[in-house]
Amino acid sequence: MRESEIEGLERFSFGDGGELADSLLALVLAGEKTATCWDAVLGRLTEVGRLMVACDGDGRPRAVLRTVKLVQSRFCDVTPEFAQKEGEGDRSLVWWRDAHERYFRRNGNFSPGMMLWCEEFEVAALVAS
Repeated sequence: MRESEIEGLERFSFGDGGELADSLLALVLAGEKTATCWDAVLGRLTEVGRLMVACDGDGRPRAVLRTVKLVQSRFCDVTPEFAQKEGEGDRSLVWWRDAHERYFRRNGNFSPGMMLWCEEFEVAALVAS
């Protein structure tokens, strides 16, 4: 897709900084990351079928993602299957919990019982640069 074809779609970057956004986007583009999560209270809203533009750490659009599944879960109830779909680290639930606890603490809003939106997505299109 060309950038002109994605006008009007919401844009976002993974994580909370340029380097993390780039590394997570690379996992998506490699087909290793097919899920993500965020704080259900403070985070963005989406719905199954919605298209969103994933940007790199410099804010450049790189891919159009389609939400294919969306559920709410408490942090402490996230499953090993979901952690594996997140595609990060060694893909284990232990690694996922450690990394995501650090992420949510860094952003000032962690608790084991916090509600998350757990999203599974697919790459609908790549954005031509």
